[in-house]
Amino acid sequence: MKERLETIEARYEEINNELMKPEIISDIKATLALTKEQASLKEAYDAYQEYKKIESGIEESKELIHDPELGEFAKEELASLETRKEELDKELEIILLPKDPNDGKNIIMEIRGAAGGDEGNIFAGDLFRMYSRYAEKQGWKIEVLDEVAGEAGGYAQIEFMVKGDNVYSKLKYESGAHRVQRVPETESQGRVHTSTATVLVMPEAEEFDYELDMSEVRIDITRASGCGGQGVNTTDSAVRLTHIPTGIIVYSQTERSQIKNKEKAIKILQTRLYDYYQRQAEEKTGAERRSKIGTGDRSEKIRTYNYPQNRVTDHRIGFTINSLDRVMDGELDKVIEALITEDQVRKLRGE
Repeated sequence: MKERLETIEARYEEINNELMKPEIISDIKATLALTKEQASLKEAYDAYQEYKKIESGIEESKELIHDPELGEFAKEELASLETRKEELDKELEIILLPKDPNDGKNIIMEIRGAAGGDEGNIFAGDLFRMYSRYAEKQGWKIEVLDEVAGEAGGYAQIEFMVKGDNVYSKLKYESGAHRVQRVPETESQGRVHTSTATVLVMPEAEEFDYELDMSEVRIDITRASGCGGQGVNTTDSAVRLTHIPTGIIVYSQTERSQIKNKEKAIKILQTRLYDYYQRQAEEKTGAERRSKIGTGDRSEKIRTYNYPQNRVTDHRIGFTINSLDRVMDGELDKVIEALITEDQVRKLRGE
């Protein structure tokens, strides 16, 4: 462990020196890459600085134990430092676990109404509000990329970007089928119905992650449709992109400007392709996919929201919380922390 920490310390300080070089300062791409790498090392670097101070303090306290005047104080200090050292040993075990390279990224999330017709679409709208409120509490920003409103409310489909610090690290466990059990407003006899909405979370692709070859993309300009306020159905501003090699299609119509819709569509397509090729690579190796909590597939049932019992259950880790009302208001922290903790435990066990 100490060797790894020393390597991290050396690299962190090397990056500091690199970032002061004129040729790096003038190269925005190189500066960004080095800054991101340093940020990924900072937690381990800071913890190691504290670790070294504690070790030094322990040695000093041991030397002073037999001092007639300072002996008692040194004993207390030694006990306190040794306790903190044990805590820090455990913290460092977790800090040094292999990091997901996508953890620091923004995400594109897609929510679709699935089983249950109108009620599935209404629930998709509820999930969008839940994630929006959670994002607001985290200080993140949400930008809607595409939406298809449901006839009775909610969304048949909504696609949006979440921007902020370490968004993917917290929301990467949300992909899958979310099931709701409640009495729909349209149900006259008060019977509980089960409906589902599906969620897909993809880390935003950056320029150096995946370079899109536009010669492989067919671009179609169409007239916007659906609920979009004034301007919809009056101009040919909607953009549909088809990636010919994979058959992946994306659509953007939220902006009045064709250029802005095209920019959004390219960003979505780039992210979808990055996610597509990542999944293919993981399936070949198998290891990464096996170690994850859930498969991340849209079809996997991951969570149930039971309104009559005010209960949320995450089936992947057997976690239940009886505060569905607060969860739907964006208080997702306890659910997400439980998933992160379980993920760390599995990695510590070497799974």
